[in-house]
Amino acid sequence: MKALKLKFLKWILRTLAIWTVKKYQPGVIGITGSVGKTSTKEAILAVMRSIRRVRASSGNFNNEIGLPLTVLGDWDQTGGLIFWIKVICRSFLRLMFSGTYPEILILEYAADRPGDIKYLLEIVKPQISVVTAIGDIPTHVEYYSGPDAVAREKSRLVETLPTIGFAVLNYDDEAVFDMKDRTRANVVTYGYGDGAQVRITNFENRSENRRPLGITFKLEHGSNFVPVRMEGVFGKTQGYAAAAAAAVGLSFGMNLVRVAEALSYYQAPAHRMKMIPGVKGSYVIDDTYNASPLSMRAAIETAKSLRATRRIGVLGDMLEIGKYTIEAHEMIGRLSAKVFDILVTVGARAKFIAEAAHKAGLPKKSIHMYETADEAKLAVQQLIKKGDMVLVKASHGIQLDKIVEEIQQI
Repeated sequence: MKALKLKFLKWILRTLAIWTVKKYQPGVIGITGSVGKTSTKEAILAVMRSIRRVRASSGNFNNEIGLPLTVLGDWDQTGGLIFWIKVICRSFLRLMFSGTYPEILILEYAADRPGDIKYLLEIVKPQISVVTAIGDIPTHVEYYSGPDAVAREKSRLVETLPTIGFAVLNYDDEAVFDMKDRTRANVVTYGYGDGAQVRITNFENRSENRRPLGITFKLEHGSNFVPVRMEGVFGKTQGYAAAAAAAVGLSFGMNLVRVAEALSYYQAPAHRMKMIPGVKGSYVIDDTYNASPLSMRAAIETAKSLRATRRIGVLGDMLEIGKYTIEAHEMIGRLSAKVFDILVTVGARAKFIAEAAHKAGLPKKSIHMYETADEAKLAVQQLIKKGDMVLVKASHGIQLDKIVEEIQQI
């Protein structure tokens, strides 16, 4: 009975969303990728809200429930029966009577399993598609035959673009860049590489007296460039998000100066490379929303670039990577041994991180292993000293946000 009710809910949300799009005909910017979707969405929102009336999906509203819900209204969370009755009634009223509706929708398209993108595209097709990164071992790869199959699924977002549309592709990710051959739309590339049309240069994670401040870099397009400063965010992934947003802004006729001004209002989403004050005069990088080998590696490289008395890595399981589980966790362990003074692992799979780090030279006394976040949180708090920088990262299901709550300064 519960499955039947869910099936009916999906059907009615899908139907109402299709009718709503037909009635109001908003422009649609679609975002997909294995990492960086939400940060990219927020950066695009910061840029586009300076010139248009926009709505972006909330949180992880990127599946068969969340995407149509975003189309239907500015909902930021779901609820029980009364909530869904309210959503359906308001959506019918919006169809019967014309009202104010966003000019632009910014939507995330998740591809947890084969066929997901196709289903979402049947609800609403974008005119601008942004693909962030796939990586060698993508998130959710365990549900596919391999990384190539993940890339094919996500490439549907650019394949359906009209000829007057724009495919905004990550130049530095080979699987994403290759999608240029799968679309008839205009292709705009972004990244750190020399050939990117919107290029990030002079990137720096800024610190002052060992206090992390944010990032600075230049955005280049053609013969033009503009400096960009973003406070309270860190890592090259944030540079990618900003460059993708710039590419979208340029497609709407904005210039780089206006894009840079808009990006100064960007705020990193919660639990995504967010720097927060920690206990005992420490600093915490909260990146606990999710993890894949690509995003884990990027987060560790960011920790390496920041000055600190000691670097502590609190790393947990990376889920949904199937047959690549051992290989991926061991790779992260070898990298961790080069960066962290102290390593704390949480979860059964993260033990492979600890073992590989020890083999790579990190002393056993500097490695601490726990099964759950609840077991680890007090121990991590006791390990911290003044001036430490603590990276906390794992897949969402490992609940390392509990550790962040324990060690953040209140």
